[in-house]
Amino acid sequence: MKGEKGMNGEKGLVGDAGAQGIKGEEGRKGEKGTKGERGLVGDVGSKGNAGETGRKGEKGEAMTLNWKQCVWNRADGKDSGLIQNCNFRKHDSNSALHVAYAENLAIDCSSQCCSRWYFTFNGNECSGPMTIEGIVFGYPANNYPYHHRQIEGYCENIPAGQVTIGFNIGNCNKHTSTTYNGLTGWIAVSHIMIAEVPSPQK
Repeated sequence: MKGEKGMNGEKGLVGDAGAQGIKGEEGRKGEKGTKGERGLVGDVGSKGNAGETGRKGEKGEAMTLNWKQCVWNRADGKDSGLIQNCNFRKHDSNSALHVAYAENLAIDCSSQCCSRWYFTFNGNECSGPMTIEGIVFGYPANNYPYHHRQIEGYCENIPAGQVTIGFNIGNCNKHTSTTYNGLTGWIAVSHIMIAEVPSPQK
C-alpha cells in the first residue's frame, strides 16, 4: 500500500543562467496616442550680456538750398545764337543743375520750318546725360503760332564754381541749310530758373 507523503526537502542552489533565446520578430507599430495636455510655461531665462557699442557714423553734409531766377521783358527776334545768359555759382561738383525756361516761343516761315531752343553751360551743351532743348515746327498755315512753352531738364557733371548758363536759338538738326525767323518772348516776362539739386539715383 502507498505510504504517507513525506516532508519537503531543503531548497536547492540556483542553477547557472541559461543561454539567451532567439530574438523574436518586431511587433506591429501601435496607433498614435492622443495629444497630451499643454505643459507648464517655463521660467524666463537670464538676460544675456550687452553687445559691443557700434562705431559712430560720420556726419553727412546737408546741401543748402541754392537757386536763382533770371528774368527779362523783351521780344527777341534773333534767329540764331545766344538769347540770354544767366550766371550761377554752383557749390558742389557732385550735384546736378535743374534749369527751366518759360515764355512764348514762335517761328515764322513761308514753307515748312523748324527752330531749336537749347541751354548751354559755360558755352557747351549738356552731355550728362543729354542736351536740354525744345523745338517749334511751323508752316505757312500757322504763321506766328505764339504759345507759352517750357523747356527744362537736369544736367550733371558740371564742376563747382561759377557757371554761365545760356539760352540759345538755332536750326533743328534736320533743317541745317536754312535759318528761319525765330521769335522768343512776346509781351509777357521770360524766365530762366536754375536750382542746384542732389545727384539723381543711378
